[in-house]
Amino acid sequence: MNFPLFIARRYFLTRKLRNVINIISLISVLGVAVGTMALVVVLSVFNGFEGLIKSTYNAFDPDIKITPEKGKTFVVSGDERFQKVEKLAGVEVFSRVLEENALVRYDDKQHIGRIKGVEDNFRELSGVDSMITNGRFVLEEKNRQFAVVGRGVAYFLSISLNFMEPLNLYVPERGQAATYNPSKAFSRKYIFPSGVFSTQPEYDKQYIIVPMEFARQLLDYDKEVTAVEISVTEEHPITRVEKKIQQILGNDFVVQNRYEQHEIFYKVMQSEKWYIFLILTFILIVASFNIIGSLTMLIIDKKTDILILRSLGASLKTIRRIFFMEGWLISFIGATAGLIVGLFICWLQETYGLIRLGTSGAFMVDFYPVDIQWLDILGVFGTVLLIGFVAAYYPVRYITRKYIMSDLRENV
Repeated sequence: MNFPLFIARRYFLTRKLRNVINIISLISVLGVAVGTMALVVVLSVFNGFEGLIKSTYNAFDPDIKITPEKGKTFVVSGDERFQKVEKLAGVEVFSRVLEENALVRYDDKQHIGRIKGVEDNFRELSGVDSMITNGRFVLEEKNRQFAVVGRGVAYFLSISLNFMEPLNLYVPERGQAATYNPSKAFSRKYIFPSGVFSTQPEYDKQYIIVPMEFARQLLDYDKEVTAVEISVTEEHPITRVEKKIQQILGNDFVVQNRYEQHEIFYKVMQSEKWYIFLILTFILIVASFNIIGSLTMLIIDKKTDILILRSLGASLKTIRRIFFMEGWLISFIGATAGLIVGLFICWLQETYGLIRLGTSGAFMVDFYPVDIQWLDILGVFGTVLLIGFVAAYYPVRYITRKYIMSDLRENV
């Protein structure tokens, strides 16, 4: 058995329960355990929220989105570059999109929304049809056209699918000179709502999904689109397909994956996670000061034992390793206990949903979401051990030099 570890374990597991040093050591273990548990639980809950938000964005956003570098619209039909993109390996769904802001009127209420004209294959590209909270995801049926509106739009306009009241959509007339007659300044069409979807509040409060033909008639476009949305097969990396598409289209178009479509948002989420980690790590550092105190008192208390070990031939390096091991035992036991308790709490929350977010139906989920990521667990464990090493370094190097060496000189 490793000699320094054997002695350190004996010091840590001494039966003198009333010894103040042992009490401080137990407090140190408890402080490290609580800090580690807090790191595990908070990071797992944050990962749960991050995954939940990403899933709602992914239900609406495509894997890859193509928009023009200049201008608002472009023509896909007849462009050989887009024909190559559509046949590119990894491209599963190729869908044209036409978007524009519009004034929406329902009964006597009005709201500024954003119409999104989509093709028939939009259902294969998006997961919005799985986010329907009321009605059905139907855009065309029996030669009739329908709209699917966001939950926020339905709330602002008090839309009821039980009444046959249409949505009236108004957009500025293209090519129309300024006029004081509102009837000539706007193009108007009406459409009946068939369903209500709920993803992100950002989308819910503005989007109205309509058939492509309806959007082109309303906006007075023939073949123009505002974007092309693409779904990528699972066996092909999205970033690789994105680079190939960019090479085919050149600099005339902007090609973005899901991360790039909301780059600022994802960066903010990652920054928040790191800030939380640093704040809790700082708290853990403060709690680890107990390790410095317990090791300092232990070294002073065990001066006689150290002199005996020195007389038996133990080197100063060996003696220092004994107390290093003592500090590492405190960190290791505290970290292990904290990980076990933290993972158990996360499992309870994930399995039984012990802590609720609030009133049922007020949030996207009823309970705090939890997502345990093992890289985070390894990072927490490594961080705690590193803090324990640094906390043990000072008392072992400084106190042994100041007190132990002076006592050795006096006994020579």
